[in-house]
Amino acid sequence: MFKRIMIANRGEIAMRIIRCCHEMGIETVLACSEEDKDSLPATFSDECVVIGPARADLSYLNGPSILEAAKARHCDAIHPGYGLLSENADFAEMCRDAGIPFIGPAPEVIRQMGDKQSARALMKRSGVPVVPGSDGLIRDAAEAAKIAARIGYPVLIKASAGGGGRGMRRAFAPDEVESAFEEARAEAAAAFGDDSLYLEKLITAPRHIEFQILGDTKGHMIQLGERDCSLQRRNQKMIEEAPARCLTERQRAAMAKAAVKAAKTVGYTSAGTVEFILDRDGQFYFIEMNTRIQVEHPVTEMTVGIDILREQLRIAAGLELTAKQGDIRPSGHTIEVRVNAEAPEKGFAPSPGTIRFLHFPAGMGVRVESAMFSGTKVSPFYDSMIAKIIVHAPGRLEAIRKMRVCLEELTVEGVETNIDFLYLILHHPDYLLGNVDTAFLERDMEQLLKWDKDSRRK
Repeated sequence: MFKRIMIANRGEIAMRIIRCCHEMGIETVLACSEEDKDSLPATFSDECVVIGPARADLSYLNGPSILEAAKARHCDAIHPGYGLLSENADFAEMCRDAGIPFIGPAPEVIRQMGDKQSARALMKRSGVPVVPGSDGLIRDAAEAAKIAARIGYPVLIKASAGGGGRGMRRAFAPDEVESAFEEARAEAAAAFGDDSLYLEKLITAPRHIEFQILGDTKGHMIQLGERDCSLQRRNQKMIEEAPARCLTERQRAAMAKAAVKAAKTVGYTSAGTVEFILDRDGQFYFIEMNTRIQVEHPVTEMTVGIDILREQLRIAAGLELTAKQGDIRPSGHTIEVRVNAEAPEKGFAPSPGTIRFLHFPAGMGVRVESAMFSGTKVSPFYDSMIAKIIVHAPGRLEAIRKMRVCLEELTVEGVETNIDFLYLILHHPDYLLGNVDTAFLERDMEQLLKWDKDSRRK
Protein backbone atom coordinates (compact mmCIF):
# COMPACT_ATOMS: atom_id res chain seq x y z
CA MET A 1 0.00 0.00 0.00
CA PHE A 2 1.08 3.59 -0.58
CA LYS A 3 2.88 5.41 2.24
CA ARG A 4 2.53 9.00 1.01
CA ILE A 5 -0.03 10.45 -1.43
CA MET A 6 -0.28 13.87 -3.02
CA ILE A 7 -3.82 15.27 -3.22
CA ALA A 8 -4.23 17.48 -6.29
CA ASN A 9 -7.56 19.02 -5.35
CA ARG A 10 -9.32 21.23 -2.83
CA GLY A 11 -12.44 21.63 -0.71
CA GLU A 12 -14.60 18.80 0.57
CA ILE A 13 -13.15 16.11 -1.70
CA ALA A 14 -9.64 16.95 -0.46
CA MET A 15 -10.87 16.52 3.12
CA ARG A 16 -12.54 13.23 2.18
CA ILE A 17 -9.28 11.90 0.73
CA ILE A 18 -7.23 13.12 3.70
CA ARG A 19 -9.52 11.36 6.19
CA CYS A 20 -9.51 8.12 4.23
CA CYS A 21 -5.73 8.14 3.85
CA HIS A 22 -5.18 8.79 7.54
CA GLU A 23 -7.55 5.93 8.43
CA MET A 24 -5.37 3.69 6.23
CA GLY A 25 -2.11 4.95 7.73
CA ILE A 26 -1.13 6.91 4.61
CA GLU A 27 0.53 10.32 4.84
CA THR A 28 -0.88 13.13 2.69
CA VAL A 29 0.63 16.10 0.91
CA LEU A 30 -1.84 18.71 -0.30
CA ALA A 31 -1.05 20.63 -3.48
CA CYS A 32 -2.99 23.87 -3.11
CA SER A 33 -3.24 27.40 -4.46
CA GLU A 34 -2.16 30.53 -2.62
CA GLU A 35 -5.87 31.19 -2.05
CA ASP A 36 -6.29 27.89 -0.18
CA LYS A 37 -3.13 27.84 1.95
CA ASP A 38 -5.14 28.42 5.14
CA SER A 39 -8.01 26.09 4.20
CA LEU A 40 -9.23 23.14 6.26
CA PRO A 41 -7.51 20.59 3.96
CA ALA A 42 -4.25 22.53 4.23
CA THR A 43 -4.54 22.40 8.01
CA PHE A 44 -5.29 18.69 8.30
CA SER A 45 -2.98 17.36 5.61
CA ASP A 46 0.39 16.15 6.88
CA GLU A 47 2.07 18.60 4.56
CA CYS A 48 0.95 21.38 2.25
CA VAL A 49 2.69 22.86 -0.76
CA VAL A 50 1.52 25.98 -2.60
CA ILE A 51 1.75 25.34 -6.32
CA GLY A 52 0.47 28.62 -7.72
CA PRO A 53 -1.87 31.60 -7.40
CA ALA A 54 -5.65 31.46 -7.01
CA ARG A 55 -6.44 31.00 -10.69
CA ALA A 56 -7.02 27.29 -11.29
CA ASP A 57 -5.15 27.28 -14.60
CA LEU A 58 -2.04 28.47 -12.76
CA SER A 59 -2.39 26.11 -9.80
CA TYR A 60 -4.82 23.16 -9.68
CA LEU A 61 -4.65 22.66 -13.45
CA ASN A 62 -0.89 23.08 -13.62
CA GLY A 63 0.04 19.43 -14.12
CA PRO A 64 3.83 19.86 -14.43
CA SER A 65 4.02 21.87 -11.18
CA ILE A 66 1.92 19.30 -9.31
CA LEU A 67 4.03 16.45 -10.62
CA GLU A 68 7.28 18.17 -9.67
CA ALA A 69 5.96 18.86 -6.18
CA ALA A 70 4.96 15.20 -5.83
CA LYS A 71 8.47 14.08 -6.82
CA ALA A 72 10.16 16.56 -4.50
CA ARG A 73 8.11 15.35 -1.55
CA HIS A 74 8.60 11.66 -2.36
CA CYS A 75 4.92 10.90 -2.92
CA ASP A 76 4.00 7.35 -3.97
CA ALA A 77 0.89 8.39 -5.93
CA ILE A 78 -1.33 11.33 -6.87
CA HIS A 79 -5.06 11.48 -6.18
CA PRO A 80 -6.85 14.02 -8.42
CA GLY A 81 -10.26 13.89 -6.67
CA TYR A 82 -13.00 15.00 -9.06
CA GLY A 83 -13.04 17.86 -11.54
CA LEU A 84 -9.80 19.74 -12.26
CA LEU A 85 -7.23 17.15 -13.51
CA SER A 86 -9.21 14.03 -12.59
CA GLU A 87 -10.21 13.28 -16.20
CA ASN A 88 -7.16 14.75 -17.88
CA ALA A 89 -5.58 11.92 -19.86
CA ASP A 90 -2.42 13.93 -20.57
CA PHE A 91 -1.80 14.45 -16.86
CA ALA A 92 -2.45 10.78 -16.11
CA GLU A 93 0.06 9.91 -18.81
CA MET A 94 2.61 12.34 -17.35
CA CYS A 95 2.25 10.64 -13.98
CA ARG A 96 2.72 7.21 -15.50
CA ASP A 97 5.80 8.33 -17.44
CA ALA A 98 7.24 9.76 -14.21
CA GLY A 99 6.63 6.48 -12.39
CA ILE A 100 4.06 7.96 -10.00
CA PRO A 101 0.70 6.16 -10.03
CA PHE A 102 -2.31 8.26 -10.97
CA ILE A 103 -5.19 7.15 -8.77
CA GLY A 104 -7.71 6.52 -11.50
CA PRO A 105 -7.99 4.54 -14.73
CA ALA A 106 -5.32 4.32 -17.44
CA PRO A 107 -4.84 7.45 -19.58
CA GLU A 108 -5.98 5.55 -22.66
CA VAL A 109 -9.30 4.78 -20.98
CA ILE A 110 -9.74 8.39 -19.81
CA ARG A 111 -9.02 9.62 -23.32
CA GLN A 112 -11.35 7.14 -24.97
CA MET A 113 -14.28 7.74 -22.61
CA GLY A 114 -13.63 11.48 -22.38
CA ASP A 115 -14.36 11.75 -26.09
CA LYS A 116 -18.10 11.30 -25.88
CA GLN A 117 -18.55 10.49 -29.55
CA SER A 118 -15.81 7.84 -29.38
CA ALA A 119 -17.35 6.39 -26.22
CA ARG A 120 -20.78 6.37 -27.84
CA ALA A 121 -19.47 4.53 -30.92
CA LEU A 122 -17.67 1.97 -28.72
CA MET A 123 -20.77 1.31 -26.63
CA LYS A 124 -22.87 0.92 -29.77
CA ARG A 125 -20.46 -1.69 -31.16
CA SER A 126 -20.51 -3.48 -27.80
CA GLY A 127 -24.28 -3.76 -27.71
CA VAL A 128 -24.86 -1.18 -24.96
CA PRO A 129 -27.95 0.90 -25.89
CA VAL A 130 -27.17 4.43 -27.10
CA VAL A 131 -29.45 7.30 -28.10
CA PRO A 132 -30.09 7.45 -31.89
CA GLY A 133 -27.91 10.07 -33.56
CA SER A 134 -24.89 10.77 -35.77
CA ASP A 135 -22.46 7.93 -36.47
CA GLY A 136 -19.54 10.27 -36.01
CA LEU A 137 -18.64 13.93 -35.61
CA ILE A 138 -20.69 16.42 -37.61
CA ARG A 139 -18.79 18.81 -39.87
CA ASP A 140 -21.27 21.66 -40.20
CA ALA A 141 -24.84 22.80 -39.62
CA ALA A 142 -25.97 21.41 -42.98
CA GLU A 143 -24.90 17.89 -42.00
CA ALA A 144 -26.56 18.34 -38.63
CA ALA A 145 -29.81 19.32 -40.35
CA LYS A 146 -29.72 16.22 -42.57
CA ILE A 147 -29.26 13.88 -39.59
CA ALA A 148 -31.95 15.70 -37.61
CA ALA A 149 -34.39 15.29 -40.48
CA ARG A 150 -33.64 11.56 -40.55
CA ILE A 151 -34.00 10.82 -36.81
CA GLY A 152 -36.64 13.47 -36.09
CA TYR A 153 -36.79 16.54 -33.89
CA PRO A 154 -36.01 17.63 -31.25
CA VAL A 155 -32.24 17.01 -31.34
CA LEU A 156 -29.30 17.78 -29.10
CA ILE A 157 -26.02 19.06 -30.50
CA LYS A 158 -23.24 18.18 -28.08
CA ALA A 159 -19.54 18.77 -27.56
CA SER A 160 -17.51 15.60 -27.93
CA ALA A 161 -15.08 16.78 -25.24
CA GLY A 162 -15.74 17.94 -21.73
CA GLY A 163 -18.95 17.86 -19.72
CA GLY A 164 -20.90 19.77 -17.11
CA GLY A 165 -23.60 20.72 -19.60
CA ARG A 166 -21.33 23.01 -21.61
CA GLY A 167 -21.21 22.87 -25.39
CA MET A 168 -24.79 21.59 -25.61
CA ARG A 169 -27.65 23.16 -27.56
CA ARG A 170 -31.15 21.99 -28.44
CA ALA A 171 -32.93 22.34 -31.79
CA PHE A 172 -36.67 21.77 -31.99
CA ALA A 173 -37.10 22.67 -35.67
CA PRO A 174 -34.98 22.98 -38.86
CA ASP A 175 -34.65 26.76 -38.53
CA GLU A 176 -32.96 26.35 -35.13
CA VAL A 177 -30.18 23.98 -36.22
CA GLU A 178 -27.68 26.51 -37.58
CA SER A 179 -27.72 28.78 -34.52
CA ALA A 180 -27.64 25.76 -32.16
CA PHE A 181 -24.65 24.32 -34.03
CA GLU A 182 -22.68 27.58 -34.00
CA GLU A 183 -23.42 28.31 -30.33
CA ALA A 184 -22.46 24.79 -29.25
CA ARG A 185 -19.25 24.92 -31.29
CA ALA A 186 -18.22 28.30 -29.87
CA GLU A 187 -18.92 27.25 -26.29
CA ALA A 188 -17.10 23.92 -26.73
CA ALA A 189 -14.04 25.67 -28.17
CA ALA A 190 -13.97 28.17 -25.31
CA ALA A 191 -14.57 25.61 -22.55
CA PHE A 192 -12.52 22.64 -23.77
CA GLY A 193 -10.27 23.90 -26.56
CA ASP A 194 -12.03 21.41 -28.84
CA ASP A 195 -15.03 22.38 -31.01
CA SER A 196 -15.84 18.82 -32.16
CA LEU A 197 -19.59 18.14 -32.08
CA TYR A 198 -21.97 15.26 -32.55
CA LEU A 199 -25.73 15.02 -32.64
CA GLU A 200 -28.29 12.80 -30.99
CA LYS A 201 -32.02 12.60 -30.55
CA LEU A 202 -33.19 14.75 -27.64
CA ILE A 203 -34.99 12.56 -25.14
CA THR A 204 -37.31 15.07 -23.51
CA ALA A 205 -37.66 15.08 -19.74
CA PRO A 206 -35.79 11.80 -19.08
CA ARG A 207 -34.63 10.35 -15.80
CA HIS A 208 -30.88 10.51 -15.19
CA ILE A 209 -29.73 7.21 -13.69
CA GLU A 210 -26.11 6.31 -13.01
CA PHE A 211 -24.43 3.13 -11.82
CA GLN A 212 -21.36 3.07 -9.61
CA ILE A 213 -18.77 0.55 -10.75
CA LEU A 214 -15.46 -0.69 -9.35
CA GLY A 215 -12.87 -2.60 -11.33
CA ASP A 216 -9.50 -3.86 -10.11
CA THR A 217 -6.34 -4.81 -11.97
CA LYS A 218 -7.02 -8.52 -11.40
CA GLY A 219 -10.00 -8.55 -13.76
CA HIS A 220 -12.77 -8.21 -11.17
CA MET A 221 -15.63 -5.84 -11.96
CA ILE A 222 -18.67 -5.10 -9.80
CA GLN A 223 -21.50 -2.57 -9.74
CA LEU A 224 -22.74 -1.04 -6.50
CA GLY A 225 -26.22 -0.12 -7.64
CA GLU A 226 -27.76 3.02 -9.05
CA ARG A 227 -28.27 6.64 -8.10
CA ASP A 228 -31.14 8.78 -9.36
CA CYS A 229 -29.64 12.15 -10.29
CA SER A 230 -32.60 13.53 -12.22
CA LEU A 231 -33.06 16.68 -10.13
CA GLN A 232 -30.78 19.13 -11.90
CA ARG A 233 -30.49 22.75 -12.86
CA ARG A 234 -28.57 23.64 -16.01
CA ASN A 235 -27.36 20.05 -16.25
CA GLN A 236 -25.84 20.34 -12.77
CA LYS A 237 -27.08 17.91 -10.13
CA MET A 238 -28.73 19.27 -6.99
CA ILE A 239 -30.26 16.26 -5.23
CA GLU A 240 -29.26 12.61 -5.65
CA GLU A 241 -30.73 9.51 -4.10
CA ALA A 242 -30.56 5.73 -4.05
CA PRO A 243 -32.22 3.51 -4.90
CA ALA A 244 -34.07 4.99 -7.87
CA ARG A 245 -37.78 4.80 -7.11
CA CYS A 246 -38.65 4.90 -10.82
CA LEU A 247 -36.92 1.62 -11.73
CA THR A 248 -38.53 -1.79 -11.88
CA GLU A 249 -36.38 -4.72 -10.82
CA ARG A 250 -36.17 -5.78 -14.46
CA GLN A 251 -34.94 -2.34 -15.57
CA ARG A 252 -32.48 -2.20 -12.67
CA ALA A 253 -30.99 -5.58 -13.58
CA ALA A 254 -30.73 -4.67 -17.28
CA MET A 255 -29.05 -1.33 -16.56
CA ALA A 256 -26.64 -2.89 -14.06
CA LYS A 257 -25.67 -5.51 -16.64
CA ALA A 258 -25.13 -2.81 -19.27
CA ALA A 259 -23.00 -0.74 -16.86
CA VAL A 260 -20.69 -3.66 -16.12
CA LYS A 261 -20.49 -4.50 -19.82
CA ALA A 262 -19.57 -0.91 -20.64
CA ALA A 263 -16.81 -0.89 -18.02
CA LYS A 264 -15.45 -4.27 -19.09
CA THR A 265 -15.43 -3.18 -22.74
CA VAL A 266 -12.83 -0.52 -22.01
CA GLY A 267 -10.90 -2.59 -19.45
CA TYR A 268 -11.81 -0.16 -16.70
CA THR A 269 -9.92 -0.11 -13.42
CA SER A 270 -10.67 2.19 -10.45
CA ALA A 271 -13.95 3.77 -9.32
CA GLY A 272 -16.16 5.05 -12.11
CA THR A 273 -19.73 5.81 -13.07
CA VAL A 274 -21.75 4.73 -16.08
CA GLU A 275 -24.54 7.19 -16.80
CA PHE A 276 -27.84 6.49 -18.54
CA ILE A 277 -31.03 8.32 -19.37
CA LEU A 278 -34.39 6.61 -19.01
CA ASP A 279 -37.21 7.76 -21.29
CA ARG A 280 -40.92 7.83 -20.59
CA ASP A 281 -41.39 4.45 -22.27
CA GLY A 282 -38.93 2.78 -19.92
CA GLN A 283 -36.11 2.51 -22.47
CA PHE A 284 -32.62 3.38 -21.26
CA TYR A 285 -29.61 4.67 -23.15
CA PHE A 286 -25.92 5.12 -22.35
CA ILE A 287 -24.86 8.79 -22.32
CA GLU A 288 -21.35 8.82 -20.83
CA MET A 289 -18.87 7.33 -18.41
CA ASN A 290 -17.24 9.41 -15.69
CA THR A 291 -13.71 8.11 -15.19
CA ARG A 292 -13.28 9.40 -11.64
CA ILE A 293 -14.88 9.36 -8.24
CA GLN A 294 -18.17 11.27 -8.29
CA VAL A 295 -19.35 14.16 -6.13
CA GLU A 296 -22.30 11.98 -5.11
CA HIS A 297 -20.34 8.84 -4.23
CA PRO A 298 -21.45 9.04 -0.53
CA VAL A 299 -24.99 8.17 -1.65
CA THR A 300 -23.82 4.75 -2.75
CA GLU A 301 -21.47 4.32 0.21
CA MET A 302 -24.28 4.80 2.71
CA THR A 303 -26.64 2.55 0.75
CA VAL A 304 -24.31 -0.44 0.33
CA GLY A 305 -21.75 0.07 3.13
CA ILE A 306 -18.69 0.10 0.85
CA ASP A 307 -15.99 2.78 1.23
CA ILE A 308 -15.52 3.64 -2.46
CA LEU A 309 -12.51 5.87 -1.91
CA ARG A 310 -10.75 3.18 0.10
CA GLU A 311 -11.40 0.71 -2.73
CA GLN A 312 -10.05 3.23 -5.22
CA LEU A 313 -6.81 3.54 -3.28
CA ARG A 314 -6.47 -0.24 -2.98
CA ILE A 315 -7.07 -0.72 -6.71
CA ALA A 316 -4.39 1.87 -7.57
CA ALA A 317 -1.98 -0.04 -5.30
CA GLY A 318 -2.65 -3.23 -7.27
CA LEU A 319 -4.83 -4.93 -4.67
CA GLU A 320 -8.05 -6.84 -5.25
CA LEU A 321 -11.51 -5.55 -4.49
CA THR A 322 -12.62 -6.38 -0.96
CA ALA A 323 -16.12 -7.36 -2.11
CA LYS A 324 -17.66 -9.59 -4.76
CA GLN A 325 -20.90 -8.86 -6.59
CA GLY A 326 -22.81 -11.25 -4.35
CA ASP A 327 -21.71 -9.28 -1.29
CA ILE A 328 -23.45 -6.11 -2.47
CA ARG A 329 -26.80 -5.77 -0.69
CA PRO A 330 -28.32 -2.27 -0.83
CA SER A 331 -30.24 -1.30 2.29
CA GLY A 332 -32.63 1.55 3.06
CA HIS A 333 -32.73 4.87 1.22
CA THR A 334 -30.10 7.60 0.92
CA ILE A 335 -30.50 11.23 -0.18
CA GLU A 336 -27.80 13.84 -0.79
CA VAL A 337 -28.27 17.57 -1.29
CA ARG A 338 -25.62 19.99 -2.50
CA VAL A 339 -25.61 23.16 -0.45
CA ASN A 340 -24.14 26.01 -2.47
CA ALA A 341 -23.39 29.66 -1.89
CA GLU A 342 -25.72 30.87 -4.63
CA ALA A 343 -28.90 32.85 -5.21
CA PRO A 344 -31.64 30.76 -6.86
CA GLU A 345 -33.74 33.87 -7.56
CA LYS A 346 -30.79 35.34 -9.51
CA GLY A 347 -30.38 32.37 -11.81
CA PHE A 348 -28.28 30.52 -9.20
CA ALA A 349 -25.56 33.16 -9.44
CA PRO A 350 -22.63 32.38 -7.09
CA SER A 351 -22.54 34.27 -3.79
CA PRO A 352 -18.89 34.46 -2.74
CA GLY A 353 -17.95 35.97 0.60
CA THR A 354 -17.01 35.14 4.16
CA ILE A 355 -19.13 32.73 6.18
CA ARG A 356 -19.59 34.52 9.49
CA PHE A 357 -21.22 31.57 11.26
CA LEU A 358 -21.72 27.96 10.24
CA HIS A 359 -23.49 25.13 12.03
CA PHE A 360 -23.94 21.66 10.53
CA PRO A 361 -26.65 19.15 11.42
CA ALA A 362 -25.86 15.79 13.01
CA GLY A 363 -27.58 12.67 14.25
CA MET A 364 -28.25 9.05 13.40
CA GLY A 365 -27.84 8.43 9.68
CA VAL A 366 -26.54 11.95 8.93
CA ARG A 367 -23.27 12.63 7.12
CA VAL A 368 -21.75 16.00 6.21
CA GLU A 369 -18.95 16.45 3.68
CA SER A 370 -17.45 19.95 3.79
CA ALA A 371 -14.25 21.95 4.09
CA MET A 372 -16.00 25.05 5.45
CA PHE A 373 -16.09 26.51 8.96
CA SER A 374 -17.11 29.77 10.63
CA GLY A 375 -14.87 32.52 9.28
CA THR A 376 -13.88 30.72 6.11
CA LYS A 377 -14.25 32.26 2.67
CA VAL A 378 -16.29 31.07 -0.30
CA SER A 379 -13.86 32.03 -3.03
CA PRO A 380 -15.01 33.54 -6.33
CA PHE A 381 -12.28 31.53 -8.07
CA TYR A 382 -13.79 28.10 -7.47
CA ASP A 383 -16.98 26.09 -7.15
CA SER A 384 -19.49 27.61 -4.72
CA MET A 385 -20.28 24.39 -2.85
CA ILE A 386 -20.44 24.80 0.91
CA ALA A 387 -21.30 21.23 1.85
CA LYS A 388 -22.98 17.99 0.91
CA ILE A 389 -25.57 16.76 3.40
CA ILE A 390 -26.29 13.04 3.14
CA VAL A 391 -28.93 11.13 5.08
CA HIS A 392 -29.80 7.45 5.28
CA ALA A 393 -33.04 5.94 6.60
CA PRO A 394 -34.99 2.68 6.28
CA GLY A 395 -37.34 4.15 3.67
CA ARG A 396 -37.59 7.07 1.22
CA LEU A 397 -40.16 9.15 3.11
CA GLU A 398 -38.19 8.72 6.32
CA ALA A 399 -35.06 9.89 4.50
CA ILE A 400 -36.94 12.93 3.17
CA ARG A 401 -38.14 13.83 6.66
CA LYS A 402 -34.61 13.40 8.02
CA MET A 403 -33.20 15.69 5.31
CA ARG A 404 -35.82 18.33 6.05
CA VAL A 405 -34.76 18.33 9.71
CA CYS A 406 -31.12 18.62 8.65
CA LEU A 407 -31.85 21.65 6.48
CA GLU A 408 -33.86 23.20 9.32
CA GLU A 409 -30.83 22.86 11.59
CA LEU A 410 -28.20 23.85 9.03
CA THR A 411 -27.19 27.47 9.60
CA VAL A 412 -25.04 29.52 7.21
CA GLU A 413 -24.62 33.26 7.80
CA GLY A 414 -22.68 35.69 5.63
CA VAL A 415 -23.48 34.43 2.13
CA GLU A 416 -26.65 33.64 0.21
CA THR A 417 -27.41 29.93 -0.13
CA ASN A 418 -29.82 27.51 -1.80
CA ILE A 419 -30.87 25.96 1.55
CA ASP A 420 -34.44 27.29 1.48
CA PHE A 421 -34.80 26.30 -2.17
CA LEU A 422 -33.73 22.73 -1.41
CA TYR A 423 -36.07 22.65 1.58
CA LEU A 424 -39.02 23.61 -0.61
CA ILE A 425 -38.18 20.97 -3.21
CA LEU A 426 -38.37 18.37 -0.44
CA HIS A 427 -42.00 19.44 0.12
CA HIS A 428 -43.03 19.50 -3.55
CA PRO A 429 -45.79 16.96 -4.34
CA ASP A 430 -44.00 15.64 -7.43
CA TYR A 431 -40.77 15.11 -5.51
CA LEU A 432 -42.61 13.31 -2.72
CA LEU A 433 -44.19 10.99 -5.29
CA GLY A 434 -40.86 10.45 -7.04
CA ASN A 435 -42.15 12.06 -10.24
CA VAL A 436 -39.01 14.07 -10.93
CA ASP A 437 -37.19 14.15 -14.26
CA THR A 438 -34.42 16.38 -15.61
CA ALA A 439 -36.97 19.03 -16.69
CA PHE A 440 -38.58 19.30 -13.24
CA LEU A 441 -36.94 22.57 -12.21
CA GLU A 442 -37.41 24.08 -15.65
CA ARG A 443 -41.15 23.44 -15.38
CA ASP A 444 -41.61 24.43 -11.75
CA MET A 445 -38.95 27.09 -11.22
CA GLU A 446 -41.38 30.02 -11.15
CA GLN A 447 -43.58 28.39 -8.51
CA LEU A 448 -40.61 27.27 -6.40
CA LEU A 449 -39.10 30.75 -6.45
CA LYS A 450 -42.45 32.21 -5.42
CA TRP A 451 -42.64 29.76 -2.51
CA ASP A 452 -39.03 30.59 -1.63
CA LYS A 453 -39.84 34.28 -1.48
CA ASP A 454 -43.13 33.93 0.40
CA SER A 455 -42.20 31.28 2.96
CA ARG A 456 -38.54 31.52 3.91
CA ARG A 457 -37.56 29.74 7.10
CA LYS A 458 -37.16 31.97 10.12
